[in-house]
Amino acid sequence: MGASMAGHLLKAGYEVHVYTRTKARAEGLIASGAMWEEDRVAVARKCETVITMVGYPSDVEEVYFGPGGIIENALPGAILVDMSTSRPDLAARIAAAAKARGLGALDAPVSGGDIGAKNATLTIMVGGELGDFEETKPLFSCLGKTIVLQGGPGSGQHTKMANQIAIAASLLGAVEAISYAKKAGLDPLRVLESIGSGSAGSWQLNNLVPKMLDGNFEPGFYIKHFLKDLRIAIESAQAMKLELPGLRLAENHFETLAAEGFGDKGTQALWVLYERGLAQGSHR
Repeated sequence: MGASMAGHLLKAGYEVHVYTRTKARAEGLIASGAMWEEDRVAVARKCETVITMVGYPSDVEEVYFGPGGIIENALPGAILVDMSTSRPDLAARIAAAAKARGLGALDAPVSGGDIGAKNATLTIMVGGELGDFEETKPLFSCLGKTIVLQGGPGSGQHTKMANQIAIAASLLGAVEAISYAKKAGLDPLRVLESIGSGSAGSWQLNNLVPKMLDGNFEPGFYIKHFLKDLRIAIESAQAMKLELPGLRLAENHFETLAAEGFGDKGTQALWVLYERGLAQGSHR
């Protein structure tokens, strides 16, 4: 996703400096005019806006606070934008540390996946100060179509958690609906024809069910990353003393799948769990 997003910034005429732990992944960007830097410190010392997108909260913490961290090396007045899906409390910590150094900071996770990144149609959920958001919005406009400031630091990450909770419930519903249809002796694709365009219709139902039925479990979104998101959502809900049983059920199912070796498959592989009759065994 990051390569596609940086590519859009290049096409829009911005000067783009890039660093990634695997340089080969940046070769296309470099060929298109991006300037390669040997580490994140070099990027931070040359850019007025620093955008990060990494895998896990531990990676975010290392990038911002670890030795050679972005916060301690950023240009005066720079705006730091983390577009990873990460913990809301970590986003708030980054914002506080950045503010102490006279820097801006936004948490701006996205929804839309690889396709949204390629087509510049991402939904961007932003947390932070209004001034930093307004200054960065032209960059966001190169990457997505729906760009909303949700509130102060951490609000973007909280919004992404709400997004992931809704996806989990929708995906569970889609798999259970098609499991029921199949058990009843119906043609699942014909059932999808009827329910996919009515009030039961959803992105998960219409886009992932055909893949499930075709046995195509290649990732649009990795199970291992979705499980990470579900765990962040549960931790955040616990901190707010909020119990979400549907979210816990989804986490249980995806934990079972990861343990079965499906971590690098797409979330539609949830279908396998139901086909094997293992869903009941993953309840707590």
